[in-house]
Amino acid sequence: MKPDFFAYIQDHVVLGDGALGSYLFERGVERGRNLDLLNLQAEETIFSAHEEYIRAGSQLIETNTFGAGRFKLREAGAEDQVREINRAGAQIAAKAAGHQVYVAGSIGPSGETFPLEEGEVTEEEIRASFTEQVIGLAEGGADVLIIETFSQLQEILLAIEIARREAAGLPVIAQMVFPARSMTVHGEDALTCGRRMQAAGAVVVGTNCGRGIDAMVTAVARMSPLAGEGTPLSAFPNAGMPEMVGGRTIYPAQPGYMAARAREMIKSGVHLIGGCCGTTPAHIQEFRSALRIKPVRVRGERVAAVDRESDGVEKTFKTGGFLEGLENKRLPIIVELDPPTHLDVDSVLHGAEELTRAGVDAVSLGESPLAILRTGNLGMAARIRQRCGVQTIIHQTGRDLNGLGLQSRMMEAHLLGIEAVLAVSGDSAAGTDQPGVTGVFDLRSEGLIRMLAGLNRGMNLAGRSIKKETNFSIGAAFSFRPAKPGLQISRLEKKTALGARFAMTQPLFSKEVVEQMMEAVNHIDILIFPGIFPLISSRNAEFLHNEVPGISVPADLRARLASYEQVADQRKAALEYTGRLIEDIQPCIHGLYLISPLNKWDIVLDFVQQVRGSE
Repeated sequence: MKPDFFAYIQDHVVLGDGALGSYLFERGVERGRNLDLLNLQAEETIFSAHEEYIRAGSQLIETNTFGAGRFKLREAGAEDQVREINRAGAQIAAKAAGHQVYVAGSIGPSGETFPLEEGEVTEEEIRASFTEQVIGLAEGGADVLIIETFSQLQEILLAIEIARREAAGLPVIAQMVFPARSMTVHGEDALTCGRRMQAAGAVVVGTNCGRGIDAMVTAVARMSPLAGEGTPLSAFPNAGMPEMVGGRTIYPAQPGYMAARAREMIKSGVHLIGGCCGTTPAHIQEFRSALRIKPVRVRGERVAAVDRESDGVEKTFKTGGFLEGLENKRLPIIVELDPPTHLDVDSVLHGAEELTRAGVDAVSLGESPLAILRTGNLGMAARIRQRCGVQTIIHQTGRDLNGLGLQSRMMEAHLLGIEAVLAVSGDSAAGTDQPGVTGVFDLRSEGLIRMLAGLNRGMNLAGRSIKKETNFSIGAAFSFRPAKPGLQISRLEKKTALGARFAMTQPLFSKEVVEQMMEAVNHIDILIFPGIFPLISSRNAEFLHNEVPGISVPADLRARLASYEQVADQRKAALEYTGRLIEDIQPCIHGLYLISPLNKWDIVLDFVQQVRGSE
């Protein structure tokens, strides 16, 4: 479930999409064709355009319904299909948007001139047209309504009134055109218009289209007092002033220039930025990169699917203390430290202190990984929590305890203030360094998630009350296999349906693989923390690639490290690669999971500082 739009946009810059109409023509749609009818006639064409903007980084996409009002559809003989066309437009966008991208139902002006001439179109007919659009968009699944490209204040106030009456639950974004001197073509001042739109019920006010970027920067600056009063502004500029070249309309503004001017508008209070005529996914991608806009990150209570293996009753799963405490303004970072194989824990505690000081959000602690004896992670987690104040995530396996012991241990974890658990089956005991040890596996990962979700509801596995509820953020392991992702994705879907709220992956070493993974799991309501393991030598890379199941180190990276004779040179090249990878993937990830190589926390400390220094 997406965060509440109004609450989210108060503290974030949201990246919208670019032009849909001019982009569809650029992609081969016949000029002169009614674009709104494509919602019924060419759904895949519209869907793929939405997808391209989402891949470019759009956090909000607009429906293909800008001209889908009664008066404009009349020219195409479709005035009796207003509601159907708008519903279809919203449904297509919602299908492309998934669970984290907002869908804005687009409503353009009627095309009639205000004030209305007596004997021509009546105000009631205008109202009826807007009403049909609003209802259709709401039925189709729009998250917000964007009333845009209006040049007449009287008309946009009428449209806002209809939107608030017919879809009271949907926030309204209202945008007017100010071609020059922060004025409409009728001489109405941008700030005055903004105040009137806000008073009518718009939660975001701003401007789109117009005569180039410079005029929009001026209009936004004029409206900036509204931002100071708590009303977010929006801006969707054209890609410069158009010109005709060889029978084609060309917009000259380059993506880099537009991104630089967008930065100016953000300083004036713009929290929703996108593009209008002439802008493309390339512009949006440049905006995302240049403005360092992060993806929408889901917070708060969420509802997962019905747990069909138990009683068939739909359950609400807790987000848990760790996720609830994350700051929306920055990228969440988890760092993994292994408890030592002995009782001298001072180095790990010191590392946790330094990482906390650098800005990590949680320290993750494995439970005797590879079945090698280590100090218990629950005791280590409690010591770190007490000493540093940082959240700790304990990995809980089903290998070492039966169902009774597991529940008792999780109740103990709650008493010690632990608020996050990663549920994993655990490595086989066959490779243990302790004689005579065997695995238990009363519960594997999915059973552990179900157990933890029950404890969060105050119930044990026997269905009896434990008198209080735990507050665990429940995590799941996710192994993404680019060649055959289906099985692992279906497992993640099931874990999410059982109550998992975040997932930590095995180490990934490719920007392309991370982007592929994030796109493949976009439909799952869970936060994904890609695992990043800083390689420290060619030997280290070859070991991980050849001996650890599920880990693939790219051949070109392994070859590059092998080309250096000195281990120090290999490490330098590997760490530079990791730094670039972290920078490259930040725009598309929910959070970062840094794994300390050989427990060398000082190596990942540099990367934590790199991320925090760039925010």
